[in-house]
Amino acid sequence: MNIYMAFSLFSITILVYWIITELFTILFRFTGLPDERARFQVISLLTGCGYTTKESEMFLSNKRRRRLARITMLFGYVFNITIVSAFINVFLSLKLSQVGHFYSGILIPLGAVAIIFIFMRVPKVRAWGEGVLQDVAGRLVGKTDSFNTVLLLDYIGTDSIALVTLHHIPEEYQGIPLSQSGLKADTGILVMLVEKPGEKAVPAGANTVFSVGDKLTVFGNYTTICKAFHAKERFAEV
Repeated sequence: MNIYMAFSLFSITILVYWIITELFTILFRFTGLPDERARFQVISLLTGCGYTTKESEMFLSNKRRRRLARITMLFGYVFNITIVSAFINVFLSLKLSQVGHFYSGILIPLGAVAIIFIFMRVPKVRAWGEGVLQDVAGRLVGKTDSFNTVLLLDYIGTDSIALVTLHHIPEEYQGIPLSQSGLKADTGILVMLVEKPGEKAVPAGANTVFSVGDKLTVFGNYTTICKAFHAKERFAEV
């Protein structure tokens, strides 16, 4: 194997690792995690670096996330071992005469990878790439929009701050002002903000009535939130 092929393999590995990271990030986003936290945790899991104690609560508190975290760690371990072994074999097979072509050999494939990453910074190209990966991830987890979605934003003590997207209105809250819904009294859930489609988020009031497409920022027990709004953990855009 010559130096060009060796660094081409290295460049392809970088690209594949990036794709794997994005794919697992989207899978975790489908379980209700925000994008930045999901990506940080995925990189930590794939590289075996571990992750912060506070944010690990988001993984440990949910059975689906724990299962996905185990898969991510095992995949990262196997992938890393395979790649390290491959590169050891590649570089041991290189002849000393090929080392002189080191710089020319590394510039071409790394330049190609750099161009790909630059293109992925273009909003339309990135949107297309994420769309493809989201479609793949959606097929893996059985994504559907037939139910309301929950996006976990943060933990505060034993309660959570979450974003609920209403694809349909639960029967008990249809056409009823928030003050008469009994939501806070019966479930302990506090609706803090309501974002109507095409409008800015505003504080929820006593006369707030839920509509299809609303995004609600709520505070309360995470399991109770899911039950109250007939929602499941799935990816939702903020």
